[in-house]
Amino acid sequence: MDGHEIILLIIRTIFSYIMIVFVFRLMGKREIGELSLLDIVIFIMIAEIAVFSIDDLKRPFIHGIVPMLVLFLIQRFTAQISMKSKLFRGWFEGRPSIIISNGYINEQEMRKNRYNFDDLTQQLRENGIDAINQVQFAILEPSGKLSVIEKEEESTSNTNYFGLLYPLILDGKIQTSSLDKIGKDETWLKSELKKRGISDWKAISFCTINSDKKWSIDFDTPSS
Repeated sequence: MDGHEIILLIIRTIFSYIMIVFVFRLMGKREIGELSLLDIVIFIMIAEIAVFSIDDLKRPFIHGIVPMLVLFLIQRFTAQISMKSKLFRGWFEGRPSIIISNGYINEQEMRKNRYNFDDLTQQLRENGIDAINQVQFAILEPSGKLSVIEKEEESTSNTNYFGLLYPLILDGKIQTSSLDKIGKDETWLKSELKKRGISDWKAISFCTINSDKKWSIDFDTPSS
């Protein structure tokens, strides 16, 4: 490798670094453990493209830049769809699964997620839990992180949704699965919303209820 090739290699490396940082920065701020499957695939592909661009000095550098930009546009496009479509978001990013409920392990959910007992015990230890009976709920998030809600000595609520945050409405759509889990129906939900002066539930972008029966309601703000 002569001096000219070394300089070219350095320049390509610097530009590849700047390009990757620029693309990742525009893709948004997310922790590594919270990356979706699509994000991980795009990150790997961009890294591979960068390696090829640096390794093969005879190939025009634009052949590396264009695929990176295309992958960035794919990520932005799917992110926009994911924000609007719960079905698309669930298919690409997955849904949370309740692994432990009231101290009992749901082995069916574990098998569905190909999640074994070694994974469970490890993540319980990481959450400072050394016994299953200490756990009220353990929820396997789409990112693979285990969210643990410990039991309390005294519960002020006798409802069957203690310790959990249930989404009742997402993007103007009633979440019947959440209503089923708390033993309620759409009639009850609409009645509760009317008590709060809300008649158009389709205008709600995010509505949840927590363990203390406290509601959180956020309305969709039309873009200007």
